[in-house]
Amino acid sequence: MNKGICYIVGAGDCNRLFIYPTDNDMVIAVDGGYRYLEGQRIDLVVGDFDSLSFVPEHENRIQLPVMKDDTDMLFAIKEGLKKGYTLFHIYGGTGGRNSHTIANLQCLSFLAGCGARGILFDGDASTTLIQNDSLTFSEDCEGYLSVFAFGGSAAGVTLEGLKYTLQDAVLACDMPLGVSNEFIGVPATVSVKDGSLLIIHEAC
Repeated sequence: MNKGICYIVGAGDCNRLFIYPTDNDMVIAVDGGYRYLEGQRIDLVVGDFDSLSFVPEHENRIQLPVMKDDTDMLFAIKEGLKKGYTLFHIYGGTGGRNSHTIANLQCLSFLAGCGARGILFDGDASTTLIQNDSLTFSEDCEGYLSVFAFGGSAAGVTLEGLKYTLQDAVLACDMPLGVSNEFIGVPATVSVKDGSLLIIHEAC
């Protein structure tokens, strides 16, 4: 297990990059995400480079075939897991083609299934996923918090410290009951006993 952060930058929308890697961290550029990181530290470059239109000259580069089962992003995530990372900060994983955004949401689910956690950053919004787990937010958090069942119904859902609370409830994946909750200046906790929750924090 590596206690650092694996930063991954893809080719999607990337308005802000908050990447300040330490010696314990890893920075992976995924295909077109290489452009966002030019001039900064990059530990690994991966991709088929179809969105970049050229192959970067980097000493740690893995060039992937265009025809493959794993997306470039999922391949990068697996490389981080091999290095022992359990926390992934992902930029450039939303926007652009909707299919890529959905694929990256599924990558969050893949990480949760591996006992790791991924966070997709998009401007002032961050998205993560928990599976049979809980997540606590500090009293300093502001804005909206939305919680959605992912991949089927989620049972034993509890929301505490938010404007709208739930206790041991069931959220269905076809009913957006958990949209646009609000922080109220106290620590907030989201937990699920059986299932997966997609959690979106919009710091408006």
